[in-house]
Amino acid sequence: MGKDTPKNNHNNTSKNQLDSVSSFEGEKGGLSIREFLDQDQRKDLLRLLTAGSVDDGKSTLIGRLMFDSKMLYEDQLAALERDSKRVGHAGEDIDYALLLDGLKAEREQGITIDVAYRYFSTAKRKFIIADTPGHEQYTRNMITGGSTANLAIILIDARHGVITQTKRHTYLASLLGIKHVVVAINKMDLVDFRQEVFEKIRKDYETFVAQLDIPDIHYIPLSALKGDNVVETSERTPWYHGNSLLEFLETVHISSDRNFTDLRYPVQFVLRPDIKFRGFSTSVASGIIKKGDDILVLPSLKTSKVKSIVSYDGELDYAFPPQSVTVTLEDEIDISRGDMIVHPDNRPRVERHFEAMLVWMDENEMDLSTPFYIKHANNNTKAKIDQIRYKVDVNTLEKSNIENFKLNEIGRVVITTTKPLFFDPYTQNRQTGSFILIDPVTHNTCAVGMIIDKLGSKNLPSRITDTDKETIAKGKSLVTIAERQKKLNQKGDTIWITGLHGSGKNELAFSLEKKLFENGATVVLLDGSSLRMGLNKELDFSPADRAEHLRRVAHISKMLNDQGIITICSFISRNNSLRKQIAQIIGEERFHLLYMNATMEFCRNNKPELYEKAEKGEIENLPGIDLEYEKPGDATLVLKPEENEINIDRILDYISANKIFPVH
Repeated sequence: MGKDTPKNNHNNTSKNQLDSVSSFEGEKGGLSIREFLDQDQRKDLLRLLTAGSVDDGKSTLIGRLMFDSKMLYEDQLAALERDSKRVGHAGEDIDYALLLDGLKAEREQGITIDVAYRYFSTAKRKFIIADTPGHEQYTRNMITGGSTANLAIILIDARHGVITQTKRHTYLASLLGIKHVVVAINKMDLVDFRQEVFEKIRKDYETFVAQLDIPDIHYIPLSALKGDNVVETSERTPWYHGNSLLEFLETVHISSDRNFTDLRYPVQFVLRPDIKFRGFSTSVASGIIKKGDDILVLPSLKTSKVKSIVSYDGELDYAFPPQSVTVTLEDEIDISRGDMIVHPDNRPRVERHFEAMLVWMDENEMDLSTPFYIKHANNNTKAKIDQIRYKVDVNTLEKSNIENFKLNEIGRVVITTTKPLFFDPYTQNRQTGSFILIDPVTHNTCAVGMIIDKLGSKNLPSRITDTDKETIAKGKSLVTIAERQKKLNQKGDTIWITGLHGSGKNELAFSLEKKLFENGATVVLLDGSSLRMGLNKELDFSPADRAEHLRRVAHISKMLNDQGIITICSFISRNNSLRKQIAQIIGEERFHLLYMNATMEFCRNNKPELYEKAEKGEIENLPGIDLEYEKPGDATLVLKPEENEINIDRILDYISANKIFPVH
């Protein structure tokens, strides 16, 4: 009946609770408090969430449920009455929302920001309520609160009817696979409890919800502030013949919502207290596991039988969700965390590719190039978002094409994982059909997902766009120079060292390579001796072959530079025209010429046998003897072989100053 409950009805709540225990003892023939509490512990648990627009009365409704079900203690009541007068938004009435709105900002604005969880129970059932925010920017908070809910209460202000937020919250409830929805049409006292208002809202809501998959919907007219149809049916709605909200919550059937058909036992921990016992522990995700059952282990496909099922209370003949147990097998099988035990004739999908609905929860925009971590059941691996099929406007259900997701956006995506996952479609199994994506750098949860189904390789999206195809046809890489520089933290440039035989250019080149490598650079050294033993083996030392030799070296350097690799080249390259051709092939902006300025006397002393043979005519075409060597006039650095240690430092300083590589 409609009522304004007198405050003094609850001044001795804790005493009333003890009296109810005493009454229970009398009715049940002297049942002890311990036995009563044991029965209370075994009561069914209903998880529910409330959702609605701002100021629809979500927190007030939950507060009223707790108040009228006598689940508040004297200090809570005193604080509620005091706070209602000080910061309440209900006039002379008690502001029940203050029981839920715990944040200072919530009380100041009279809104819900964070998800508030509250627990209470009645003689028939226990309840965990998630009071979720109504604002659109807190969509991720509602997703969090509803991820484990069996039932959703969608509040509608009777004065405003079905609005955009109503549709958004209903869509999110459907997305989360919530099978039971109560449409609580609140504030009926402000529309004089008129039946035509209730029926119009009901009709509008039914028109919208027909597009969604919610099998069980109930409509209740109520006034959360006054208490009508909250705990008891109200005399002010004689045209309403259904249950009150609390009566419905106590009796709604949720047991069949769980999947008891498909055994999914994702191993979380291998229990080995001693050499005599080896068990596999986790919560049963779905299905029923029994002693003596034939089982199959994924991914190894090994088979065995269930030897025993061990729980905190001892051995069991069977276990079902959401029980946490340890299973032992008759055979010694190598099973690790992330493996899954199933029945041999009832297997989940074992796939790397699947489609899913994704809710983006990160403050930062999605980056499709990021290799995320995916946590699915007790399995962890890397995952890549291959494609965004579309984004869903949760307010209108319209679909649109976008390049990435922003905070609170929802859409359909294609995901590929590094190793196969063992999953079922979310509509079939919420436990094995859901996952989270984790940012590999911050380790924050950046998205939650609901798997639609596997995706065959023929249906995988093409990862090559038309633009990519045009780039490939031109023989160009799909990885840009800028991307390589960012990845390798260096520029792909060529350090070309010229000088006569015996000038010390090779010693300098190899020493420079070692220093850069030690600093973390990706570097390749090319020198004449190495190339003439392989790639340029057929070339002699004539001027024409010397030119061809250097042309090939230049092209190799260019290819390496294009890959972002620093090349160090040590070649005589005897005249300015040859060096200019080399620079043009490599690219003048990334060609850096170093000249090892050694005297002929130094070179002779360094390689006496070579120069003696040249002077005797045993060797032809040796630069500096019978071929002219032109000293470069445009060298970036001119070095002396006697100062090799100083030379290395000078080159490293130059490399760092020109941002080729950040030498430390």
